[in-house]
Amino acid sequence: MKNITVLLLIFFLSACATYTTPASGVDVSSISDVDIAELMAREPQAQFPSRMAVVRIQAPGYTSRTNSAYGTGEYSVITTRDIEDETSIAGMADWSGLHSVAPIGRLLLPRQLDSMKDLRIAAAKLRTDLVLVYSIDTAFHIEGQPMGALGLIKLGFVKNKQAHVSTTTSGAIIDVRTGFVYGVSEATEKEQQGASIWSTEEAIDQARLKSEAESFKSFIKETKKLWSNIVLEHG
Repeated sequence: MKNITVLLLIFFLSACATYTTPASGVDVSSISDVDIAELMAREPQAQFPSRMAVVRIQAPGYTSRTNSAYGTGEYSVITTRDIEDETSIAGMADWSGLHSVAPIGRLLLPRQLDSMKDLRIAAAKLRTDLVLVYSIDTAFHIEGQPMGALGLIKLGFVKNKQAHVSTTTSGAIIDVRTGFVYGVSEATEKEQQGASIWSTEEAIDQARLKSEAESFKSFIKETKKLWSNIVLEHG
């Protein structure tokens, strides 16, 4: 009887096990601190070769199994890199027209984050000319249906279904002094798997990490193309 009880308990716990999808990314343009007329009137002032700060933002209260965000307000900031390819980031310093690249840490940020100006001030403390602001948006799909941010995936429910994770990384290069937007870039990658692999929370999260890592690598490649155009026009 004891063995049967233990087996039933294990079955019940496994049947009820769930995976919570992370919060969404942030539309960088949505945190502009000026109206359209003023934004259009702004001019670039960055010097070339330039120094660039890099920062990742997410929805308020963002958390995942490998990371958590800093700050409250309109958005939050991820200061610990978990899916970013460090080689790709370090390699940005070798781009033509770019002198150096520096991450924005939480010591440079206010607790309340309400506009792009908060990020520009943090970048100014690093004495950089530009700031690359990017966000990662990951979606989980089961049988073609999106689960949505902060959704619950029942592990037993997906056993015999088709599932995949798709990630879009998007960002903008912004003038620290004026807020002028030099351009935007974006990249999307998908991790297709049979849902039978999604038998544990760890397995689902590995699919997320792989999708986000590949998306970020592609984003850096697209951003390099954008940077080449920026240097041609403004450098």
